[in-house]
Amino acid sequence: MAKQASRNHRRSNESPVFTGVMIGLIVGAILAVVVALWATGSNPFRTSTPATPTAPAVPDTPETAPSFDFYKVLPADAPGELPPSAKPAEPVPRYYLQAGAFHSASDADNLKAQLALLGVAAVIQTTEVPDKGVFHRVRVGPFNAMDEINRTRSLLVQNNIPTTLVKEVPTSQETP
Repeated sequence: MAKQASRNHRRSNESPVFTGVMIGLIVGAILAVVVALWATGSNPFRTSTPATPTAPAVPDTPETAPSFDFYKVLPADAPGELPPSAKPAEPVPRYYLQAGAFHSASDADNLKAQLALLGVAAVIQTTEVPDKGVFHRVRVGPFNAMDEINRTRSLLVQNNIPTTLVKEVPTSQETP
């Protein structure tokens, strides 16, 4: 009888490369778990003695939770009634000392520089006055107290700079 051909012990669909990759993945996963457990310091195989739990102190009377009722929280019990609206406060007037008004912007700049040398900060406001043209106002302020106004006015009078007190009431759109 004829001798049977020696059979290849490997299966035809398996290759040594595939087997090596699978073994590498399994070994790598095991090593990753071991390193993770070592890094976190936890050991799932360690037996520990259970600690005696300390019971928290229980108060004799339990605390009651606050009760909120939507209809009691409302400001008025009458339905459909609007709450009283707060009236807007009177706008507080602002006071300025006007040191001059000029048709020429350079004259206004000169006066502002002269005031700066005295240590007084001034602002130039450019406005158009009907039938008179463009004016450049040199103003110091705003001031809140009359003491500040009087001190600044006396400083300016000593340096021959006449001033006029200007009261400006802001409109409701200007006030915050």
